[in-house]
Amino acid sequence: MRYLIPLPGLIKPDEGTYTLPSDAAIFVRPDQEEIRRVGGFLADCLRPATGFELPLLPADAPSTDGILLTIEEERTDLGEEGYELIVEPNGILLRAPYLTGLFHGVQTIRQLLPPAIESHAKQLGAWQVDCVTIQDVPRFGWRGVMLDVARHFFPVTAVKRLIDQMAYYKFNILHIHLTDDQGWRLMIRSWPRLAEYGGTTDFTGGRGGFYTQEEYGQIVEYAAARYIDVIPEVEMPAHVNSALASYAVLNDPEMACPLYTGYEGGSSSLAIHKEVTYQFLEDTLRELAELTPGPYIHIGGDEAHSTDETDYKIFIDRVQKIVQGLGKKCIGWEEISRADLLPDTVVQHWWQAPLAQEAARRGHKLILSPASRVYLDIKYDASTSLGLDWTKQYIEVQDAYNWDPASILGDVTEKSILGVEAELWTETIVTVDDIDYMLFPRLPACAEIGWTPQEKRRWEDYCPRLANHGQRLAAMGIKFYRSPQVSWE
Repeated sequence: MRYLIPLPGLIKPDEGTYTLPSDAAIFVRPDQEEIRRVGGFLADCLRPATGFELPLLPADAPSTDGILLTIEEERTDLGEEGYELIVEPNGILLRAPYLTGLFHGVQTIRQLLPPAIESHAKQLGAWQVDCVTIQDVPRFGWRGVMLDVARHFFPVTAVKRLIDQMAYYKFNILHIHLTDDQGWRLMIRSWPRLAEYGGTTDFTGGRGGFYTQEEYGQIVEYAAARYIDVIPEVEMPAHVNSALASYAVLNDPEMACPLYTGYEGGSSSLAIHKEVTYQFLEDTLRELAELTPGPYIHIGGDEAHSTDETDYKIFIDRVQKIVQGLGKKCIGWEEISRADLLPDTVVQHWWQAPLAQEAARRGHKLILSPASRVYLDIKYDASTSLGLDWTKQYIEVQDAYNWDPASILGDVTEKSILGVEAELWTETIVTVDDIDYMLFPRLPACAEIGWTPQEKRRWEDYCPRLANHGQRLAAMGIKFYRSPQVSWE
């Protein structure tokens, strides 16, 4: 189908079309609250543009036709996130063994309809869908997006908007970078000055901001309703100037640093040999773990240029055990592989391939975020007004699409890879429009890399599908970069 991103694993086009009538309903089976929530999400997406009521009804209710959502637990072949979608002239059937797969199938229904379906106002025209049978299962279980709210702070509404965009392309992980030199963005009640003082500025010396624990909980809840797990990151032992400025006791000697708004990374370090440092981390990570139902906490670990190598290894060892004691698993950037790691610690690759390769050889799972492909804060080309160019190469849309996770690290095979994650660092990203411009249209490429079997991915096929999504993005109000590599419709 020329509309779908990410491309499903199996598509069988059939003759004919289905037209959604004005009296259509959304049926659910079994008639349970959880399935009704998925059906309600679909109805909320379709009502503005169609103007239809689209009531939610049990599957045995009398009606003409519509869309049936059904849980079929025996379909174990579809896994936890897979689904089967059948469009016939008299209606649409979506089935999955789990709610997660049903929700992903809802996004496919949205994409099968004309692009105007994403409009927030009523549109004229027939709401037709080509008849087709789709069976779809993701390639990787980890399909993530990282938002850095430390360099520039973004309010809850902006994060929720990103979560909706992620759900549309079947991402399932929001990695939120909560702390860095330039700002601390979450209230820690046992150490309140972290947010109250360390969160008062940003990369450009602006007003900063932070989330209360209630606001962070809103983000977690909103994401969970879209089958997205939130992975929080607290940077350590470097990138901690906002903490060092907030509490003198975390410094060695005990003299608070000034707030920092510069670019250089890795010049700060926690006091590795002071027990108060680990009390601070135990308190912080405990509160974070209580707020985060997912299994992981990201501990950073990158660019610790001001931390002695021996001290760094001691530190990573202790922090992993703190996280483990909270019932969570650690994720860290690839530099943590220089230390001894717990068996279930996950390593995130971004720049230094040998470190990631060594972690894989030692049996650790990897998340792949190669900076040359999915650091979406990097400029599209030399003329791009936003973004950075420290990688010494730009990332156009085709660059973001044309790579295979199973071959980018040489002998690291797919069995060592949890999945892929796109990163948006925000040194130059200040507004929601900035987020849109840098993520789109590159983010859908990352979605397809994480979802679609490699043998089914071809740039020549993807490019016209992306062109169709220009209309969809415009209908959603997303101000995207109109890459010259794509013949936008």
